[in-house]
Amino acid sequence: MEKTHTYLIQRTLDYIDDNIEEKIEAEELAKLSGFSLYYYYKIFNKYMGTSVMDYVTKRKLQYALYDLAKGDKILDIALRYGFETHAGFTKAFKKIFGYPPNFYRIHAPIDYPKKIILENILKNKTGGMIIQPKILEREKFKIIGYEFKTTLKDKAHSRDIPAFWDKCNIEGKEKRLYKTQNPIKHGEYGICVKNSIEEDEFSYILGIEVNNFNKMLEDMSKIEVPSAKYAVFTTPRVNEIHFTKSIKGTWKYILEEWFPNSSYEVDDGNFDFEFYDERSHPWENDKLSMDIYIPILLKKEEKLDSY
Repeated sequence: MEKTHTYLIQRTLDYIDDNIEEKIEAEELAKLSGFSLYYYYKIFNKYMGTSVMDYVTKRKLQYALYDLAKGDKILDIALRYGFETHAGFTKAFKKIFGYPPNFYRIHAPIDYPKKIILENILKNKTGGMIIQPKILEREKFKIIGYEFKTTLKDKAHSRDIPAFWDKCNIEGKEKRLYKTQNPIKHGEYGICVKNSIEEDEFSYILGIEVNNFNKMLEDMSKIEVPSAKYAVFTTPRVNEIHFTKSIKGTWKYILEEWFPNSSYEVDDGNFDFEFYDERSHPWENDKLSMDIYIPILLKKEEKLDSY
């Protein structure tokens, strides 16, 4: 019986993907599975951990996000997947995932949505990465650093940001920050600023925390990070060779597992940032780690617009 249920639910998952740009109703999915509507709702929720129509919306948004990464216009994408407006698309995305589309575009690699294999989901339900963040509040603080502009187009930012860190090290800019700014503590911040779904361009600042901006030099930039509540994720301790992979894996877990299943959403009126201190120094530690700070708010209970 279990295998039969798995097969029949898989048929409906495949149907959703094959007709992702069409209007999909729960009644037609139930009919395809051979279950009554009531029983289909019950079995689907049991296996997928979500209601069938929330799942349909989530899949449409995953495909839409891929099209967004390709450079398609937001309104065209919204209409293609049944969202009547740009705002409706953004609202639905944040309701399902807990953060706006560009937040994902900045922090995670975007690939074509992979086929959902129900059998694999059932096998892996108890496995995978589990990181419990610290929830804390920070008062506002000041950062002085070096800024550069990059873009989400063609995923340029995924190449530009690591190159910028290397450039700052090679040119001695990081040492210059510590020498001239008298920071509060050792540690470098990486912060994305000036970003919205309408604009692919944004700025990135590599900086240190200071008491005031009095000693800032002409070629440096400043930013005051407002008070906020944060979910703070510490990456697993790994050897240097696996450090970058560990950071990417942690971001993937945060965006694809933690936020959609938590009671929080991103506070997109504040800044998220990465923080690197002595724990990330290979000359001091055999295994490395760092922290990811994401400003959060409790999720609002809102009804999604129909599509």
